[in-house]
Amino acid sequence: MAKKQFKTESKRILDMMINSVYTNKEIFLRELISNASDAIDKLCYRSLTDDSVNVSRDDCRITVAADKDARTLTVSDNGIGMTKDELENNLGVIAGSGSFKFKNELEDGDDRANIIGQFGVGFYSAFMTASRVTVVSKAYGSEEAYKWVSSGVDGYTVTACEKEGFGTDVILEIKPDGDDEDYSMFLDDARLKALVKKYSDYIRWPILIGGETVNSMVPIWQRSKGEAPDEDCIKFYKDTFREIKDPAGIIRINAEGTVSFRALLFIPGSIPFDYYTASYEPGLRLYSNGVMIMDKCADLLPEHFRFVKGVVDSPDLSLNISREMLQHDRQLRIIGTNIERRIKNELSRIMESERDKYNEFFESFGLQLKYGVIADYGSKKDMLKDLLLFHSDRKGCLISLAEYVADMKEDQKYIYFACGDTAKIASGLPQTETVRDAGYDILCMTESIDEFVTGILGEYGEKPFKSVNDDDLGIEGGTKKEDTEKLESDYADLLEFVKESLGGKVAAVKISKNLKSHPVCLSTQGMITLEMEKYFSSLPSAAGENIRAERVLELNPDHRLFKVLDDAYINDRGKAKELSQLLCGQAELIAGYLPDDPAEFALLISRYIS
Repeated sequence: MAKKQFKTESKRILDMMINSVYTNKEIFLRELISNASDAIDKLCYRSLTDDSVNVSRDDCRITVAADKDARTLTVSDNGIGMTKDELENNLGVIAGSGSFKFKNELEDGDDRANIIGQFGVGFYSAFMTASRVTVVSKAYGSEEAYKWVSSGVDGYTVTACEKEGFGTDVILEIKPDGDDEDYSMFLDDARLKALVKKYSDYIRWPILIGGETVNSMVPIWQRSKGEAPDEDCIKFYKDTFREIKDPAGIIRINAEGTVSFRALLFIPGSIPFDYYTASYEPGLRLYSNGVMIMDKCADLLPEHFRFVKGVVDSPDLSLNISREMLQHDRQLRIIGTNIERRIKNELSRIMESERDKYNEFFESFGLQLKYGVIADYGSKKDMLKDLLLFHSDRKGCLISLAEYVADMKEDQKYIYFACGDTAKIASGLPQTETVRDAGYDILCMTESIDEFVTGILGEYGEKPFKSVNDDDLGIEGGTKKEDTEKLESDYADLLEFVKESLGGKVAAVKISKNLKSHPVCLSTQGMITLEMEKYFSSLPSAAGENIRAERVLELNPDHRLFKVLDDAYINDRGKAKELSQLLCGQAELIAGYLPDDPAEFALLISRYIS
């Protein structure tokens, strides 16, 4: 029979299909199996509407068989099959999808046949791995079989042939291996089984390789909780995502509406070693009718919940021609919004009913939630603020903002916080004494991002945040402003001397209003605090290297060392300079910083001890 030519437009599309559309050669097996599944779906649907069609669903199957000697790979089904005309129209015309036509012929709302293929181009992905493709098909109820053969853009032939039983066999003559290409992998049963498990594990019909059914068929997320209890979901989580520890939470979603989808999500019980690195890839596995489309779809997760793992399956996704990407992000936004809300609800539930588990989760992922608060100018702060925990100075454990406010004294105006590298360092800051003596709790904040968080939140429960470093703590009984101003005027020369003695290490030296038992402390002036400086210096780029806080050395005028310093300033300026350096070094150590020259500072201490 004379070879038939693809139309000019079809040649261009076929060439594009083979060389451009699909980015991963192994996708061809997913496409051929999906087509086979569609063929069985069509026959089963017909059996529901045509009494003359007698098909047992138990006999339906897809077979994948490799012949290493002949270098052929065959994908067979016992589905509806194709007539000669259908072979011509479905395979001879690129993008002539029989599935798409079949789907359009169904009555509106009839979802008894979940057809996967729509574009009619997936079949041609076979040419990425095959030098020639043969399709042998017999339509159900027909006595005649036909064979379609093509080596690609040079055209195709359709001839009559013999075939036992109805259905379709797609026979690929696998290309020879090249210097950079290993096509023989597609003739290895172990490799083929792995590909089926990866892409087609949840095709509803049995897929047989070597007589063994290798796919699960019904995905766990399509089952009810009674059919798939938490124990089964935990096993799925550990096996699928290679986790050792049980998840902190399980989220099941069965949503119907504008976009219908099912999801099975997990809040990890432990943090991946590379989580806070650039190499970590967030995202959920995305399926359409049980066929995996993307291994990690990051668009389904908001950045603040990027730690969540799981799967999403929707029949309503608009996929691109290769089924490797999505065409419309509106559907993803609808799914993503639903998922975001459900994750928030599950985290709130764990916090309320399993507090120890939530505390452990927060130790791992709390920083991610805080980044979410400050991202996009605080657009998500109201969603996330109730999930935050901070160390309570009074209780010695993590508490929420709601718990802090609930325990506030009646006369307390502010939510007080202190920053340090650890809760112990923050709690030990000299400035905390005034707040603690007033009977108020202090939130010890240990992340460099925490002051940005309080700045974005501004307040919680109508109670503003206030740092213990603020000049005015709003506490009765502190040193009055006018008294401090008089002291600074009386000791102006001494304060200027101390500043000059420190050689530019501090922007100012002043009398403190809040110090009690400590002689000195370090604070800042201007917008940048010490913790903000640490945050900017931790950024991977050089952008934050020159962002520095303006340090202020605060002196306690009621402390004995201040009297010693003043006396040395009057009688021994050399000693006064060394005392200034000692006091500054002490303030730096209390704030969690090393002096510029630790060895020299240690010698200075030794001289005064001796």
